[in-house]
Order: sequence, then C-alpha cells, then structure tokens
Amino acid sequence: MAEETPEQAPEQQQPEQQQNAPKRDNPFRRKNFRGKYPRPERKPDSEFSSLENVDELPASIFGEESAAAEKKEPEEQGGVSAPQSQPQSQSQPQQRQQQRQQNPRPERQQQPRQQNPRPERQQEQRAPQTNNGRVTVSVVIPLLNEDESLRELHEQLKNSLARVPGNYELIFVDDGSTDNSFKVLKELKSRNPRVKAIRFRRNYGKSAALQVGFQKAQGEFVITMDADLQDDPAEIPNLIKELRGGLDVVSGWKKRRKDPLGKTIPSKFFNFVTALVTGIKIHDFNCGLKGYKLDVVKSVNVYGELHRYIPALAHWAGFRVGETVVNHRPRRYGKTKFGMARYSRGFLDLLTVVFTTRYFSRPLHLFGGWGILSALAGMIISGWLVYEKYMNGMPLSNRPLFIVGLIMVIVGVQFVSMGLLGELITKNQHLEKEYSVREEIN
Repeated sequence: MAEETPEQAPEQQQPEQQQNAPKRDNPFRRKNFRGKYPRPERKPDSEFSSLENVDELPASIFGEESAAAEKKEPEEQGGVSAPQSQPQSQSQPQQRQQQRQQNPRPERQQQPRQQNPRPERQQEQRAPQTNNGRVTVSVVIPLLNEDESLRELHEQLKNSLARVPGNYELIFVDDGSTDNSFKVLKELKSRNPRVKAIRFRRNYGKSAALQVGFQKAQGEFVITMDADLQDDPAEIPNLIKELRGGLDVVSGWKKRRKDPLGKTIPSKFFNFVTALVTGIKIHDFNCGLKGYKLDVVKSVNVYGELHRYIPALAHWAGFRVGETVVNHRPRRYGKTKFGMARYSRGFLDLLTVVFTTRYFSRPLHLFGGWGILSALAGMIISGWLVYEKYMNGMPLSNRPLFIVGLIMVIVGVQFVSMGLLGELITKNQHLEKEYSVREEIN
C-alpha cells in the first residue's frame, strides 16, 4: 500500500496544477478588437437618417391633402386647443395617424386624361437623289514608255467623256516604264482627281496590266485602249452606244489601218485563222480599243498573252460579242513595242485558249479523238500489208509502210491514255466549276 500512494499522488496533483495555471488570451476574442478596429458605420437603407422625425419627410410623399392638413395644424393650435384627452407621451407619428382617421381623405375623381396627339411631322418632299458618286465609265490604259503622249491623251479623253452622261475614271497602268511616264501621271492626278495610276516594278506584259486594271475598274462600262494615240478617244461614245444596245463585248475594227504592210498583212492572216478556230466573226482581234460591260471583265481571267483573245474567252463564257468600225491614226510619238514574234506566240496562245476553254473539263475528247484516228489509220495500213503478204506472197521486210502503221497504232493508244489520265486529274481535283450566271430570280 505504501508503494501505490506515491504513484497516485502526481495523478491527483495534475488537475490542480492545471486549474491554478494562468489562462491564455484568445487573440480572436471580441474584447481584443475593441478600440483597435472600430465598427464601420452602417448606411441607412433610405435617404433619411431616421424615420422618427416625420418632419424630415417631404410633403410630396403624403399627397395634396396631407399638405393641406399640415397648414390647418397651426390654425387649430392658435384658436382651439387640441383635445387634452390624448396622452402627452404619444409620438408625432401616432398623432398624425389619429388625425388621418378623423379626417379621411376624399376619394379622388379620376378624370380622363386628355390625349394630346402629337402633331404629325410634315414629311419634307425630297427630290430623288441620284448616286452622283457612281462611276459610269472606266477607261483602262496600259502603257510602256509613253511620257510624250500622256498629256495629249488625257485632254482628248476629257473632251470625249464629257459627252457621256455620268462620272468616269481613268486608270493608267504603267507596265515598268523607264522614262518619265509615271511622273507625268502624278502631274495629271494633281490636275484631275479622276485619274488613277498603278506602277509595276518591272515589265509584266499587256495582259497583266489589263488584268490589274480590270480589278480596279468600278464603272458600268469598261473601255480599253492604248496610250500611243493611235486609238481615237472620240470613238468611246460609239462603243458605249453599242453596249447599251445589248452587246456585252464590242471590239474595234481598224478597217483602214495607218500601219506599214509589214504589220497589216501578218495581222490579217492571224485574224483569219483565229476567227476560223474560235468561230467568232471578228475582223481585228489585235485592236486595243474595246468596250466591255463590268460583268465581263470580272469574269474573264487574263494572263500571259491572252489579251488578244478576250472576245473569244467572253464568247465561250456565254457573253454576246460584236464589233464596230473605229478610226485609226498613225503613230506620232515613240515606237511600237511589238514585233513579228508576237504572231508566233499568238498561235501558241490560241492553242492554249482552245484547250483551256473547250477541253479543260473533258480532255479525253481532244486526245481521244486524235488517238482514235491515228490508231485506226495504223490498223488499216497494217491490215492491208498483212493481206498482201499472205494472199500475194509479198514480204514485209522491205516494206517500211508496215513500220509506219505500227507507229500510228502505238501513238493512238498513247493519245487515248493521255486523255484518260487527264480525265482522272480533272476528276480528282474536287473543284467547284464556275458557271457564268446572267440573271437569277429568287
């Protein structure tokens, strides 16, 4: 027993020590925040600090009768004393409530509002406004080193377009000139705000210049002409007249050319072959003076040397093409930029135009036709030679015609194969074919 008492003694003394130990302050108790962090003042919900003082309230919220009652209160206090039966401890709101019960408000007679109709605004009679900013004629002029003729050409264009109703714009495309042509164009721009000028970094060709000019054109009618003064600007009203008459493309025909025989004879042969291949009855494909409607120039893509075949491209796209006789003048400044090489390139471009327009979506019709003719001719030659060998006993070793027949058969098979490959390429492109739509009614 004596051994158990010292073990139990510390267990009994432990709670006593905990009770006598000083208590730790809780830092989050409310008393620790007093004085250090003052309570923020609450803003009243209404604009009045207290509703106990009714005098602070404006009389407008009680209506007209409450305001009249307030005026009677001083009179009653001055003449007849208020009943003393009410206890003095009543507050002012209670007194006002009792007064309202004793003097009830008379019902208001709602009078119908007199509707004052707004005076109708008198619509001003405005004259129909025409779109003066719309361009009627756009003249696209490609040029190369024509600084001497630009000023005179500009004046002639202004005089000619003055006879055409509506606004116009002059779009000069400098195809990499090395003289002062663009400097002259800046001078013309300062004098005439309707002049627009585009300058290439190098010479790209007439087709590229026309394509850029077509992209910038905004007029209803687009006229193209050269800058060498051989095309007469006085013919522009005649071209527009033909376009208004129903044609989509009007090509100029220089019936009486003021050029040497070295240019006129090859040009006639070239125009004859081009008209025969394209099927368009036009006498002069090389004439730079042409008129188009805006839909035509936005639909036709011109590149390379295809500017001569714009009427053919437009015809195959479904546009109506015609021609008119125009005046042609001799060259006064500079020298021509085209030589005899343009005719050889022109025939190659003609093949390009025919292939890309007629047989672009059906190449087998072109290659397959020639292939069938070649293979058929070769088979006929080879069959006849075989008949001669077995029926007449003529040997084939000294007959070179047999080799020609075999070559024609092989070439025919290759042509048909090329057409099939072209059909596969066209089929796998998955490109939406663009169709030229003239009108649409929804």
